[in-house]
Amino acid sequence: MAAASMMLPVSFCILLFCFFSSCCLLVNAAGSQFFNLTLKHQHPYPDSIAQDVQRQVNESLSRRRLLLSTQEKDLCQTGNPIDDCWRCDPNWAQNRERLADCGIGFGRGALGGRGGQIYVVTDSSDHDPANPTPGTLRYGVIQDVPLWIVFASSMVIKLKHELIFNSYKTVDGRGASVHITGNGCLTLQYVNHVIIHNIRIYNCKPSGNTNVASSPTHVGFRGRSDGDGISLFGAQNIWIDHCTLSSCTDGLIDAIMGSTGITISNNYFSHHNEVMLMGHDDR
Repeated sequence: MAAASMMLPVSFCILLFCFFSSCCLLVNAAGSQFFNLTLKHQHPYPDSIAQDVQRQVNESLSRRRLLLSTQEKDLCQTGNPIDDCWRCDPNWAQNRERLADCGIGFGRGALGGRGGQIYVVTDSSDHDPANPTPGTLRYGVIQDVPLWIVFASSMVIKLKHELIFNSYKTVDGRGASVHITGNGCLTLQYVNHVIIHNIRIYNCKPSGNTNVASSPTHVGFRGRSDGDGISLFGAQNIWIDHCTLSSCTDGLIDAIMGSTGITISNNYFSHHNEVMLMGHDDR
């Protein structure tokens, strides 16, 4: 069982981390079963998920060793089950939603924006968080419908305040160099089915005490944020993959308040002390 609140004070490249559950477990009167009163969607057999991840990694590594022994230069040899799933397809850009089939671990069920329209970010500005401009990343992530969000070109997005996600979104940075920095950074609060892939997030600062849009029809007052790179608060079915995070004021990724069904894989964390907070609360 994960600790109720645990900081990981290291800077490192994390190959795979699958976060399932935290908080208090209570034993029933018979003493033979466990109930987590805070997580309604906990997986009944967490060990089976961990074993399946290990099996997939071992299979990918074995496949890589076999292909290397044949000296076939044209064969895909990633040694990574996620990359094996999509990167080996030379036409992956024509079928971006294939990525949603490639998740592993507890967050493997994250749909992101699968089945929705492609939304192209063409504008790197963030002038008005309460009334975002069409074409910006903020305008895309607050929509009420599933969206697969891609980028027209490489860009640096300097946020004015925290970027609040709506459910069923994929932020897909493949094919571009996308940097997100500034105030607040990414907030996933009580949302589900979000995929964030191949994004650089750094130098995130606390901000707030202002109005920020969280959907096309709702603008609310936000208190001061902590300056996390990515904040998961009561979020479910989340997959964060192939991202680079560094130098934020608080955590690089915080997963708290009953967040569950999460996979954090193939990410590079650096230049930071309090890398991740996992648990019920950040106190």
